[in-house]
Order: sequence, then C-alpha cells, then structure tokens
Amino acid sequence: MSGEHMQIGEVAARTELSLRTIRHYEETGLVVPSARSQGGFRLYTDADVARLMVIRRMKPLGFSLEEMRGLLDATGRLDAAEEMPSEERDELLERIRGFEQAAQQRVQDLRTQLSRAEEFAATLARRLRNSPTS
Repeated sequence: MSGEHMQIGEVAARTELSLRTIRHYEETGLVVPSARSQGGFRLYTDADVARLMVIRRMKPLGFSLEEMRGLLDATGRLDAAEEMPSEERDELLERIRGFEQAAQQRVQDLRTQLSRAEEFAATLARRLRNSPTS
C-alpha cells in the first residue's frame, strides 16, 4: 500500500482512534496529513498511520504531547537521514533510549497498579462469599 493515500475514516479504523482524536493530533502538529484531496479531505499514508500508532502506544503510558513530539522528532530524523554526524546520531539514539527506559518504568508501574487492583477485587469477592445471606 506504499504511496497510496487513505482518508481519515480508514486511518481511524486502522489505528482504532476516533476521528476527533486524529484531528486533535493534527491540530497539535503531531501528525499532519500527507496530502489533501481536491475536495479538501485529509489524506494519509502508511507513514502517517505509523506515527499515529506510536502516539496511540505512548498515550496509555502517560507521555505528554510534548514528549510524543520529542520521540517522533528523534525517530523521524534518524529515519530520514541517510548520513549524519555520529555525534548527532548518538544524541538521537540516547534520546530514544531515554524514552525506552521511561516506557519500561511506566509499564512496571502499571503492572503494580493492576496487581493492587486485582488484590482489591479478590478481597471484595472473598468478603461477598463469606457474608451471611439474609
């Protein structure tokens, strides 16, 4: 499908994001449609969908729009540059490494929260089982 354009409805279906959310990300500059149809409809490419998927995966981990922009900028610059000074490449890789470490920590924090929530639900279930019925 490379080079083929999709309208926003197809992008929403592929990414499981609402039209409103996709438009919001456009307004904030995180994802800009690659083209517009003659009628003014937004047109997206697979690369645009890939950007939206990165955003979709970052959101539940609590990354801010600015952090999302920073990661997308770093990965975009690495992907676009055929050659770049090694210092710049190392700096971009270090930024990405920081995001990876933050993501790992946030995943662990979510696992801890989930474990506590499961313990709470189990406690309530035990309480109900052990309650005298009227």
